[in-house]
Amino acid sequence: METELTIRAARDNDAEAIYLLNKYAFGYDYPLEKTRIRLHTILTTKRDKIYVALLNSRVVGYVHSSDYECIYNESLKNILALAVDEAQRGRGIGRALLQTVENWAKEDGSSGVRLVSGFNRHDAHNFYLSCGYTHRKDQKNFIKLFDQ
Repeated sequence: METELTIRAARDNDAEAIYLLNKYAFGYDYPLEKTRIRLHTILTTKRDKIYVALLNSRVVGYVHSSDYECIYNESLKNILALAVDEAQRGRGIGRALLQTVENWAKEDGSSGVRLVSGFNRHDAHNFYLSCGYTHRKDQKNFIKLFDQ
């Protein structure tokens, strides 16, 4: 069976597939209905792009990227999430999604692409290194949540 990889901009009806990728690739069990709402909101911004990878018309991966503007660096694109269905890894899907963000960054005049990856995601780290990314520094991640 031939498989055809396609990358396209995400749509509202991709919410369930993205929800499942978040759940199984990252362990994020964010509710499906909230995922639908967040996806719709993000798709209406001009600073964010979400692309999905399809194999034979089925979503098997996605990347979410955004403008990264700060006072101490040139403009970059920031990858907030990159997920590929575990059963489909090693087929060039993640690489194609990264290339799509890199193309957007170049077209938009950004100086490059940045991302952070969880400390224990060694396979992901090796993947990014193989795609030409360099390891700059280790960090700790802090968050303060407010009562809902």
